Amino acid sequence: MSGEMVVRKTRWAWAAGTFFGLGYMKPGPGTYASVATVLLWWGAANGFHIGPHNLSALTFLAMVVVTAIGIPASTIVAHEAAKKDPGFVVIDEVAGQLFALIALLPTWVHGLEALVLFRVFDIWKPWPIRRVEKLPRGWGIMLDDVLAGFFAHIVLHLLMYFVPRLR
Repeated sequence: MSGEMVVRKTRWAWAAGTFFGLGYMKPGPGTYASVATVLLWWGAANGFHIGPHNLSALTFLAMVVVTAIGIPASTIVAHEAAKKDPGFVVIDEVAGQLFALIALLPTWVHGLEALVLFRVFDIWKPWPIRRVEKLPRGWGIMLDDVLAGFFAHIVLHLLMYFVPRLR
């Protein structure tokens, strides 16, 4: 051996954590993951002609499943990469972006609004998002973005309520 440390990679965790390699894209892997999530949501809704109520339920279910997979996956990847919150772990952006998309009509305008608001909250990290980020392991990696998605969801729905042309 040449003295290099061999990093053992748990395949399923790295595949999920990097959202099948999207986390390796530069610059801004989190933005790529968010855009991919919006495109998948929009494509599934329009391609399969999913009605608004079913779309809301399926988007919520997808967010819960992605979060449930993301917590252990991001914990494992962070441990194996020896980093607290590796930038290439982007499953957290997928979960947060899904939260922002709940109860929206599958239009490009709503997708873009949810994308922009989620990225603003994810990057800005106002209180209490920054506090949640300090939770241990995958909990902090995932839940700060889920909370950013929640904030984006609330703000977007308030804007839609008070600014009717956004509906």
